[in-house]
Amino acid sequence: MSVELGTLLITAISVGTFHTLIGIDHYIPFVALSKANHWKYLKTMAVVLICGLGHVLSSVLLGLVGIWLGAELGLLQNIDNISAFIAMWFLIGFGTLYALWGVWRAYKNKPHRHTLPNGHLLEHTHHAKEHQLEDPSPKQRQKIVFWGLFIVLVLGPCEPLIPLMFSASAISAFAVGTIILIFGLFTIATMLICTTLVLKGINLIKIQKWERYGHIIAGVSLVLCGIVILLFEMLA
Repeated sequence: MSVELGTLLITAISVGTFHTLIGIDHYIPFVALSKANHWKYLKTMAVVLICGLGHVLSSVLLGLVGIWLGAELGLLQNIDNISAFIAMWFLIGFGTLYALWGVWRAYKNKPHRHTLPNGHLLEHTHHAKEHQLEDPSPKQRQKIVFWGLFIVLVLGPCEPLIPLMFSASAISAFAVGTIILIFGLFTIATMLICTTLVLKGINLIKIQKWERYGHIIAGVSLVLCGIVILLFEMLA
């Protein structure tokens, strides 16, 4: 292994890990929607894995096309930045619609009282687990949630990967493939670890009384996540 490739590999590992850690859109949306939709841990990890692959491969495709056409790095980075900007606005819009739907659902399931024949008052909610009054098409809702996350991650490619690919292309095709593999592995692994840690932390908090508002909280979390990333990009 050449010194140049070794340096690029170290850079790919550090950048792939660090850019995921500071990019809260890489794990907070998964945590929020996993809790709101009561996903099992393995399902959450599967969604993170698939979306993570889409996230990395979108940059790989852009980088490979740029290298093949001999495009300037600056042009590809501008395309990447525009795509990421669109992705964050999509995240904000998706989160807003999801929060509004959560408000409607919370209102539909609000507690109400019944007077029993013996004169006692019974207060309860039409919660899905108690009365099986689940959404008319829960499978469709799950698909919408998944594709919403997938589109956000695909539209927002890994910005640091493209410069690394261009640097590796000056060495060899093997170097490009190695950089892609290592960067992708550490990016997705960090996404999985961060999602797991945040989920474990939230599970330590007793939030049963907020369960009715879970979808609202999830939607607001997506919106705030998008706003934070947009502000970070504007100030960077």
